[in-house]
Amino acid sequence: MKKVLALVLALALVLAMTACAKKDAGTTPASEPTKAEEPKKEETKKEETKTEEPKKEETKTEEKKEETPAAGGNVTLWVAEAVVDFTKAQIESFKAANPDYANWTFSVEPVGEGDAAGNMITDVDGGADIFGFAQDQLSRLVAAGAVTPISGEYASWIETENDGGAVGAATVGDKLYAFPMTSDNGYFLYYDKSVISDPSTLEGIVAACEAAGKNFYFEMNGGWYQTAFFFGAGAELTYDTDATGAFTACNCDYASENGVAALKAMINLAASPAFKNGSSVDNATDWAAIVDGTWDSANAQSYLGDNYACAKLPTFTVDGQTYQMSGFSGNKLLGVKPQSDAAKLEVCLKLAQYLTNGDVQLARFNQVGWGPSNLAAQSSDAVLANPALSALAQQLNFCIPQGQYPGDYWGLATALGDDVINGTTTASSDLMGILQQFQDTCASYAQ
Repeated sequence: MKKVLALVLALALVLAMTACAKKDAGTTPASEPTKAEEPKKEETKKEETKTEEPKKEETKTEEKKEETPAAGGNVTLWVAEAVVDFTKAQIESFKAANPDYANWTFSVEPVGEGDAAGNMITDVDGGADIFGFAQDQLSRLVAAGAVTPISGEYASWIETENDGGAVGAATVGDKLYAFPMTSDNGYFLYYDKSVISDPSTLEGIVAACEAAGKNFYFEMNGGWYQTAFFFGAGAELTYDTDATGAFTACNCDYASENGVAALKAMINLAASPAFKNGSSVDNATDWAAIVDGTWDSANAQSYLGDNYACAKLPTFTVDGQTYQMSGFSGNKLLGVKPQSDAAKLEVCLKLAQYLTNGDVQLARFNQVGWGPSNLAAQSSDAVLANPALSALAQQLNFCIPQGQYPGDYWGLATALGDDVINGTTTASSDLMGILQQFQDTCASYAQ
């Protein structure tokens, strides 16, 4: 019995040990899923990373678009009628070279340099964004806040690219306010060489015109042309301005023997039957000589044909004394109106710079004959060989750079010339008294 019981106990012990062994063998595989899960965690991380990265890129793109929105708008330009089509063509080239400005539109309107400044001052907000004007109008534009100061890289570019006279013409005080466009805003003589063989003296020109029954045109009642006599005789009329464009002093000695000599010469010319008041070829008839500028070169050449000739202004003689006719030298400038929109201001400055660079100035010369202020363009063979610019270059040796003049001066000069033309002022008039009154009035504009 005891043996049987021992046998049963032994069998139970073996069975118990076998069960434990099976239980231990099942524990080892139970931990393997933990090892197998590690790759799943890696895959999850990679998937999450891949999913998140495009989101980050999309966010960056959106931020960039917000920083540089697609700008656009309209820019209005005023230019002389003679260069409207030219300017439109150059703007197309500008747009092609600057695709970032594809959303901008540019409107070109014909407004001459003589009218642009007055229109801008009258209504700055309603005026053009970019406009051409004569240098004598700069101080008025500055005082009216109608033209923006130019600084930084644009100012450095202007000073480097253009002749000194042009840079000075665009400056008030110590600030630049415009982009020089030409250095040809002066005048000289166009003449018919079949009628006038020697254009060196005013007396000879007038006599030849009288003999041929031809007209001689000179704008005697224009304050710009009138200085040819006064400055030529040695008289002075200039103004000083401060940085704001305000006139601070008048330097005038017209009430002098030099001034009287100039006025006598004007009276002598007006007495000739050949004399006609004017300075535009388009408005001149049956003429053999006209004092005009390079802007009329194509018209003058068309009118005179093979007899087309150009020369510096002649000398004139009064009371036995001979003087060389003088006058103003000047420039056409391109101004930019102040803008509240910084993006629009940059577009305007960029376009103004483009329209006044050397290549465009040379192209403008080739098409309409405007003489460049750009140094490289001035040295081109085509410019150097041009008869009108050659005559102007000779005349500029006897001229003074045109500074800033009050608007009232021009009307005063017109009245002085009109009195000579209509015979109110004659050789027997109190010429010194007339000039003293003129001089005092000029001085009053700076007080």
